[in-house]
Amino acid sequence: MLSKSESLHRSLTDHSYPISVTLFAFDHALSSTITGVLDLLSMVGVAWNQIHGLPATRLFDVKIASLDGNPVRCINGITLNVDCALSDIMSTDLLLVPSIGGDMEKVLQDNQAVLPLLRYHHQRGVDIAGNCSGTFFLAEAGLLDGKVATTYWGYKELFKQRYPNVKLKSEQLITEADAIYCSGGGMAWLDLILFMIERFCGHEVAREAARSYVIDIDRNNPSSSYSTVRGKKYHQDVDILSIQDWMENHFQEDVNQIGLAEQCNLSLRTFKRRFKCATGETPLQYLQSLRIEAAKKLLVTSLMAIEDVTHQVGYEDLSSFTKLFKKHAGVTPAIYRNKFKRGRVVS
Repeated sequence: MLSKSESLHRSLTDHSYPISVTLFAFDHALSSTITGVLDLLSMVGVAWNQIHGLPATRLFDVKIASLDGNPVRCINGITLNVDCALSDIMSTDLLLVPSIGGDMEKVLQDNQAVLPLLRYHHQRGVDIAGNCSGTFFLAEAGLLDGKVATTYWGYKELFKQRYPNVKLKSEQLITEADAIYCSGGGMAWLDLILFMIERFCGHEVAREAARSYVIDIDRNNPSSSYSTVRGKKYHQDVDILSIQDWMENHFQEDVNQIGLAEQCNLSLRTFKRRFKCATGETPLQYLQSLRIEAAKKLLVTSLMAIEDVTHQVGYEDLSSFTKLFKKHAGVTPAIYRNKFKRGRVVS
């Protein structure tokens, strides 16, 4: 029998890999948001396989591109060579914009020529992601108008002033809207890239990449501003995404797995297999995660009794709910409320 890693390696060979990634580089960028991304993506399918004695399967092909194809000098003084000019890139699966480390106004002004290129790739259906202050480029190009976005907390007032049409949620670590991704901190590129790996390669590959470099992919800290459930949607199985959307709106109801499978015209066995492959969880585990996340929010943002919270999120028995909540959050509902309600602004 094949091990999980061997089975995964075999299944990957049936896909169209490597995924092409373009990293936009510019003067006064934060170098780690270029070189760190390059290192991590270049080793996906390699590091884990080497550790376990499996053939290396490079899953991402990463190119660094500047506006004119010339080397760039990052904010820390490091000069980076690039592979090409951004205008030479006619096709890519993912376009990444790193953090701005220098004077915001000057960097944006010096790189106005990138804006039509960002719009060009967005119109062609390319996934575009901006890290930290790099999200200013996406907003400057008009790609975030009317959409939810996040950015570095220290620049949130400037962002609001420059881009009033963007629905800024600076308290969120990662946002996604119309295949445009934003992350909200200098080192948030780790989270952002892991979610991109999950989107293109699946949950198990992202988990293996995280384990290889001892990165916490689960984000299980209950005080995290980014929901662990949301990260389970960074994949490309359209049928499973539609079921996840339905579950998000109906998790309080009596959800039947057979009914879920019928919604996407799949057998129960196939549905369970594809759901686990896409999200890393069974449908029941995912439903539980949805309910627990909803309960966390109610516990922090309302004065609702814990028994009422239990019923509100779809459970009948308080004792069973308490045990399940503790399994997910590490503490009881009462302790969770006491710990995280203090000083919390209720929206």
